[in-house]
Amino acid sequence: MANNKQSSLLVSKVGIIGAGVSGIAAAKQLRRHNPVVFEASESIGGVWKHCSYRSTRLQTPRCDYEFSDYPWPERDNSSFPSHVEILDYLHAYAKHFDVLKYVKFNSKVVDIRFTGDQGPMVSGEIDDPEGFGLPLTGRTSWEVAVQGNNCDTVQWYAFEYLVVCIGKYGDLPRMPSFPSHGGPDSFNGTVLHSLHYSKLDKEASSDLLKGKKVVIVGYKKSAIDLALECAEANQGPDGQPCTMLRKAVSKFIESYLEWKLPLKKYGLKPDHPFEEDYASCQMAILPEKFFSEADQGRIMFKRTSSRWWFWSGGVEFEDKTKLEADVVVLATGFEGKKKLKSLLPEPFSSLLEDSSGVMPLYRGTIHPLIPNMAFVGYLESVSNLHSAELRCKWLSRLLDNKFKLPRVNKMLEQTREEMEVMKKTTRFYKRHCISTFSINHSDEICEEMGWRSWRKKSWISEILSPYNNQDYVEENKED
Repeated sequence: MANNKQSSLLVSKVGIIGAGVSGIAAAKQLRRHNPVVFEASESIGGVWKHCSYRSTRLQTPRCDYEFSDYPWPERDNSSFPSHVEILDYLHAYAKHFDVLKYVKFNSKVVDIRFTGDQGPMVSGEIDDPEGFGLPLTGRTSWEVAVQGNNCDTVQWYAFEYLVVCIGKYGDLPRMPSFPSHGGPDSFNGTVLHSLHYSKLDKEASSDLLKGKKVVIVGYKKSAIDLALECAEANQGPDGQPCTMLRKAVSKFIESYLEWKLPLKKYGLKPDHPFEEDYASCQMAILPEKFFSEADQGRIMFKRTSSRWWFWSGGVEFEDKTKLEADVVVLATGFEGKKKLKSLLPEPFSSLLEDSSGVMPLYRGTIHPLIPNMAFVGYLESVSNLHSAELRCKWLSRLLDNKFKLPRVNKMLEQTREEMEVMKKTTRFYKRHCISTFSINHSDEICEEMGWRSWRKKSWISEILSPYNNQDYVEENKED
């Protein structure tokens, strides 16, 4: 709770927390309300700025990761852009639409209070004859405490509507649990999370890895990129191998990749089908030279059970085998929901997840039990930028009273139906990935906004041409 020296309350219509891709998209779409955007760091960009390595690249071509009204320069370039190129693109977008004037940098949200009506939530049961009603009524619903870097003063703001865009990644590392006497303190080497590795500059990261026996715990995109950087730092006769520990590896299109890539050779053939990875947005594009570095022994793989722990010289496994290490990097993900729960007040913190551990977000944006608040960036798809921008357009029209939300029980029913679809396609349904029905999701959003769900200019294109974000640009007759 914020209890430092306070200043007077500042009142505004819309507040936005976070200036990553989702926050900037929200600020642009809601700019007619003069939103106040709080960014804890000195820069926009979110994970692209604060959780990326030198080798981090987008997993899709740039034309599949762009705002609908701001195409990439050289958008037909088939290469995957680096995180630096993505940051440059995001900055250019923000400057083009004059969004940066809304952002308060080095402004960390430290507390949130609810000051509005309880809305449709009554003792955990739904009683919603009128639903949420109009989102902007002139009465504030949320108060937000903001603290600047190296500053003891807390500034309180009051908003009619609050948009949370702090994302699921970054800030709060997910740490493995260890048996007693088997934690990092038992290890004589260096242990760090991938989040802390991403803060290192080129010289510091190279010094950390060069000539060291490195163990990387993890098998998804961040671990793969880190393994390649480790191999590149250990070129030459004095180089040491980097070992990736894995319980599973994302499975791509099996029939192709088992022929194209040496998965069996390195013991990387997954235990679950491609559809599960696609349905949970966990597919990873391998960087160039990954398997060539493995062929030369600079990247090695060890399949392990779920339990492992530290000993003085490295890591030990349930089968009593040991792996020597100088450095252990934990590419074990982030505690996005825990970060969000710590920010919201009760009872909303406890209501955030349903009994299955999933955030029930209507249209991937509105929690039916939390009034006058939206969440952008918590739903995943093949293109998270597209998902965020389209939902921000939807949110903008909601706040402009272009349509009204359904009753709470209808919204909860819709979220339950979507979750059942996810459960049928992947065991990783808690990631809230809509890749298997993203076009249908977009169609429903368009129809609710009063847009055409068929976005192509002809029925032939509608049938034969793939959709991209430019298909969702606003038309004058729809504004």
